[in-house]
Amino acid sequence: MTESAAFPVREVPGTPPVCLISVRVTPRASRNEVVGVVDGRLRIRLQAPPVEGAANKALTAFLADVLNVPSSSVSVDRGQTGREKIVRVAHATITAARCAHIFGSIPLAKTSCAP
Repeated sequence: MTESAAFPVREVPGTPPVCLISVRVTPRASRNEVVGVVDGRLRIRLQAPPVEGAANKALTAFLADVLNVPSSSVSVDRGQTGREKIVRVAHATITAARCAHIFGSIPLAKTSCAP
């Protein structure tokens, strides 16, 4: 496994390639957005409430949109009921370097997608 210094992501070899992204989610925000990297985790604000998996569904849909992969390629690996999560992205085009590049090249706190 490798870890990108610019982004809290680990790459797990396999077919398809898998990236594990450390995330801290803030539910019930005014909009969906990437805030930045804080304490080794990608901070993401979501409009969805933390009720019955709504925030997890919003998180996977939001990351799929930002990473330009199908939503079926993104899942919450650990932390289904907490704010700190490990998100699994399994897609042929995803690598740790690509994730770091995508999140490093967008203006953080201004990256938002309508729900």
